[in-house]
Amino acid sequence: MKDRRQKALEILEQVNKAITGKENITKEILIAILAEGHILLEDIPGVGKTSTALAFARATDLLFGRVQFTPDVMPSDLTGFSVYRRETESFVYNEGAVFCNLFLADEINRTSPKTQSALLEVMAEGKVTAEGVTRQVPKPFTVIATHNPSGSTGTQPLPESQLDRFTVGMHMGYPDEESELKIISTGGAKLDLVSKVASAEDMIAMQKEVKTVALNENVAKYLLALIRQTRELPQISLGASPRAALALAAVSRACAYLDGRDFVIPEDVSQQFTYVIAHRLVLSRGADMEGLSARELCKNILESVPYPLVGD
Repeated sequence: MKDRRQKALEILEQVNKAITGKENITKEILIAILAEGHILLEDIPGVGKTSTALAFARATDLLFGRVQFTPDVMPSDLTGFSVYRRETESFVYNEGAVFCNLFLADEINRTSPKTQSALLEVMAEGKVTAEGVTRQVPKPFTVIATHNPSGSTGTQPLPESQLDRFTVGMHMGYPDEESELKIISTGGAKLDLVSKVASAEDMIAMQKEVKTVALNENVAKYLLALIRQTRELPQISLGASPRAALALAAVSRACAYLDGRDFVIPEDVSQQFTYVIAHRLVLSRGADMEGLSARELCKNILESVPYPLVGD
């Protein structure tokens, strides 16, 4: 496990060569990948979302696929379709864009709900059903989706069922002054600096090791108390689902693994809570009127639920 963890740290080191000043974001993306999850990057264009995805593909030598989502992208562009070949007098299936290891869904909220929903099966099960036939996509498989701010020109909101498939959601944000000065001086992301330090087989092995990280009963109860609190606050009309609880457990294990432990501590759970939960919550009208955000409510929940006692 120690050797594999070192490889994971080397991946971060390589990605951070290209992406300046976003070490917390790149670490969270790696945690989600190790947890066999999917990532939603919500932010304005031009802050490095696409470059970050490309850097991970290079560092891990994963098969990379990308679709720039627009209103005319069809579900078959993702899942694949059959074409008639006259010379053989038969239909031949052409694989869609999701047949890869790391799939970048760029500006996912600019396409139609029908196309958005084409991702549901593959995100949940790693399979694609096209023309009545179910096919397995390569392993490992991760979706990194970029999401323009709600209300941006040409965007459509993602349905709750789609948001619930994303293991973590986060904002890239503007770089700090020092980082932005470095970006200007060097000309932006330097993907040619990124070297391959892990293979797809390495990633699969790391994902298997993450599943062996222990989550004891008291930490599990703490995790569940946080989840259930999202269902009880009057400011939240739709709280976290059981799928969200499983996602929080998975990324807490991955967080512990990356920090060199084979067991989860409460701090792993609290550190990951907002990343996993905030994008899934639907706030009440009252919360909107008060100007509250999902992230603020997550912070309030973390402050209201006590840690398990030391030694529990």
